Amino acid sequence: MTEDHRRRVPRTDAVLAEPALTTAIATLGRARVKEVVTATQQRARRGEIAPETVVDEVVATLPRRAASQRPVLNATGVLLHTNLGRAPLSGAARDALGVAAGTTDVELDLATGGRGRRGADAMAALAAAAPDAGGVHVVNNGAAALVLAATALAAGREIVIARGEMVEIGDGFRLPELLESTGARLREVGTTNRVHPRDYAEAVGPDTGMILKVHPSNFVVTGFTSSVPAGELTGLGAPVVADIGSGLLAPHPLLPDEPDAATELRAGVPLVTASGDKLLGGPQAGLLLGDADVVQRLRRHPLARALRVDKLTLAALEATLRGPRTPVASMLEADVSELATRAAALAGRLVERGLEATAVSCEATVGGGGAPGLGLPSAAVALPAAAAPALRCPAGPAGDPVVGRVEHGRCLLDLRSVPADDDDRLARAVLAALCP
Repeated sequence: MTEDHRRRVPRTDAVLAEPALTTAIATLGRARVKEVVTATQQRARRGEIAPETVVDEVVATLPRRAASQRPVLNATGVLLHTNLGRAPLSGAARDALGVAAGTTDVELDLATGGRGRRGADAMAALAAAAPDAGGVHVVNNGAAALVLAATALAAGREIVIARGEMVEIGDGFRLPELLESTGARLREVGTTNRVHPRDYAEAVGPDTGMILKVHPSNFVVTGFTSSVPAGELTGLGAPVVADIGSGLLAPHPLLPDEPDAATELRAGVPLVTASGDKLLGGPQAGLLLGDADVVQRLRRHPLARALRVDKLTLAALEATLRGPRTPVASMLEADVSELATRAAALAGRLVERGLEATAVSCEATVGGGGAPGLGLPSAAVALPAAAAPALRCPAGPAGDPVVGRVEHGRCLLDLRSVPADDDDRLARAVLAALCP
């Protein structure tokens, strides 16, 4: 009589006691490992795998980390890819997160033993990076910065805004609805493509809470157009708020059309809002920069408490501002000839393993709501388009997903969005996915 193979499936406690699972249990927790063990045992009972391979299958199936997010190699050529978490943090910022994850003096004055201002050092770093601002404050994202400004300055009153700047900011969220949720009323001026100083002047009155100038950071309108710089609106008798979006603190020669905080503040704009996880290269945060009295009014508003950032954000932001050049800056300023050299080396390495790979010139973009319409010369490795899914979804939890872009029937791995230090990692990931 043939023995029932199910009798050879090892017991759960025996599998969990295996030395091969000791590290996984310490990293993932016993309950999570037990779930995988149970599922693997079921596969063995159904005859999908041999009972003797249960432990090996469990080890191969278990994730490397307790959290579900996986590190991804961004080879899309989009430097600030929203779906990939926008700005990758610098090594200094990552180190700061490790320290901040424990018990810290985030709101304690160690010298006196009394309560200190929350994130005082991070605020000092931001003030130093934006010396034209009389006051600075940070909330949890760019939209929160705008909501706080609208609530504190214009709740129950009017916000004057150009019709062509009433944008949709992604995932279906629309700026007009965001602003109206604060209790403010919108007063649209101008037309879709043109607005003039007189349009604002005629709209401002006793019921105006603020004038809002929004940078249309995810689209470009060309042709018969006109707009009004925020600095030209400061004499109309109402506070002007400039939402510059991308977090550029000072002018950058590669981004001539991108608004920056320093230029707006020097033009007399009372309040500038921006994001921290875009061109600044830091963590998700909403920056508020401007006149000391205006910023203090926002900082002490009751809503500010609900929008405040945690110690991790404060630590990463300070390290970004005080630390070395960010990965975003390195990607933006990468030398095209060096990118081409890297692409040729990577393509040659893949060809040696029998893959169809060619080094090509291409064009990258800033992305993330920054510098719309601007192309950045770049270099990529071109693979057959059919490689894209395999690269994106490598077999097993150990492989690094690689996200490129499909263009003109080819899968391009654009190296402007890949740090040079990751070239070897990228090669190994491609080979693991395409040459298993």
